[in-house]
Order: sequence, then structure tokens, then C-alpha cells
Amino acid sequence: MDSVDLFRIFLRVADNGSFVRAADSLNRPASTVSAAIQALESRLGARLFHRTTRSVSLTIDGHAFYPRCQAAVQNMDETENLFRENGRDVTGSIRVDVPGRVGSHLIIPAMPAFYQQYPGIRIELGVTDRNVNLAEEGVDCALRVGPLDNSGMVAKCLGYISIINVASADYLATYGQPQSPEKLNQHYLIGYASPTSGRKELMEWVDKGEVKRTEVNSMLTVNSAEASIAACVAGLGILQIPAYDVHTYLANDVLYEVMPECRPQALPVNILYPHRRHLSRSVRAFTEWLTPLLQEKMQLSQKGG
Repeated sequence: MDSVDLFRIFLRVADNGSFVRAADSLNRPASTVSAAIQALESRLGARLFHRTTRSVSLTIDGHAFYPRCQAAVQNMDETENLFRENGRDVTGSIRVDVPGRVGSHLIIPAMPAFYQQYPGIRIELGVTDRNVNLAEEGVDCALRVGPLDNSGMVAKCLGYISIINVASADYLATYGQPQSPEKLNQHYLIGYASPTSGRKELMEWVDKGEVKRTEVNSMLTVNSAEASIAACVAGLGILQIPAYDVHTYLANDVLYEVMPECRPQALPVNILYPHRRHLSRSVRAFTEWLTPLLQEKMQLSQKGG
């Protein structure tokens, strides 16, 4: 195994904090990954990881080696691709994580066009509403909708997406047209609980530049966007949802926007990267392809409000 291969394995183990997780992400046996790290440490004459039965962590030497190793791998990738003139010559395997409906309804249907341009890139696409830890799970980039926590990840904002209030004809026939958030005591909201924390979201709207929130009665609480839309179509309550997500339902008069003057604050849409100074050419190719696709399909604005 040459030095570049050893370097790549070292980076994956460091990012995952585990030989087993690194091996899974590389589709190699754990024994091969462990042997590669031992071989690298032997070549360098330094111990790179503290090892326990549950995890591994970088030593002082490992921390010093990481950025140099990262730069060496990036330089090698760029050197190999120096004289390649088009996307058909870009190769590599990447791991990407995106929200459920965005992945299923927007990204995957457009993937044939991506592979026409980049047939040499292999993608492991996580399609989930779970909050994935990029570094621990070896994910190269992720799409996030909504406010970001202070995770230390590198974020690139693509724009802001409008959130609207919608209800079905059956719901409106039963409960009437809601007039304002303050008068929702006779109405129901489709409850949404975070699949990660279980925290139930409140009804939100912007009034004269001020964000306001309130609790609203719910007949049903779910933990996925797909289920919340199905519940709204079934007439079980009012739903706050990204406009693009219900575009077809609105166009076909299945759902109707209500309280348009009381929309929630627009949500940022970000692409996240782990703690890395350098991105592989395959990651850059994917995100450069993804950005205009999302800006068109999700009708992103440049400013939230």
C-alpha cells in the first residue's frame, strides 16, 4: 500500500474516531484499516492515535500530522487531475447527507443528469431527517435546512426558503378559515417533533419584523415531513411547511395557503463540510452541480425574512 493510500486511511480514521466506522466508510475490512495505521506509524516513527476498546483519538503527533496529511492528499488529487479537461475524468467516492424529501423528490430524480456529466464519481447518499455528525460518520458534505448550531463545521449558505401555512379543503370546510395566530384556539396545527431531540415545534410567524411563537392544539404529532404533509392533506390540521414542498398540492387545489400575512421566518439552506481546509475535486463537482439545482427547485431567495 503506497503512502497516499495510507494517508487517506489515516484521515478517515481521524474523522470517524473509530477503526470500524472508518473501515465501513471505506468499504474495507477493519483489519486492513488497522494494519494500514500500524504501517504508517512505523514509517513515520510516531504514534498517531490513542486506542481504547471504544474509540481512537489523535495523539499530539497525530494532530500535528493531520493538516500536513490532508494537504498532501489534496495536492495529489489535484496533480492527478491537472490535465483532465472535463467532468468525465473526475473520479472518487464521496458520502453526502441530505434531508429526506429534498433527497427523494429533488436530488435523486436529477441524478441521471449529474452522472452524464460526472460518470466517474460514486456517491453514498444518506437521505434522512436525522442530524448526522459529519466527522464521526465520515460524511464529506451535508445539506441542512434551518438554523445551524455551533458545530464548527464550514457552512456555505445557498439562500433562504419561504415557509407558508397550508390547509386542506376538508379542514377549512370543517373549521373555517383561520384569521390570525392569536385566534387559533378553535383550530389545530399538525404537530412536528424533531426525530433527534423529540422537541415539538411551536407555531411561528413574523409580525412587524418580530418573530412570535405560540402553542397550538394538535390532533396529531409526527416526526417526518412526509407524514406531516399526508396529515395535512387528510384534513387533520394546519401545516407550516416549505413552499416548494407542497407546490404540486397547491397547484392542484389539494392544499390552500392560509394566513399569508403571517408566514414564519424564512429558513437558511446551507451546505456543510467537516473540519477540512481542502475539498476533493469530486466533492466540489457535486456541490457545484447541486447549488443551482436547489436554487431553482426550492426557489431560494438571497435574504431571509
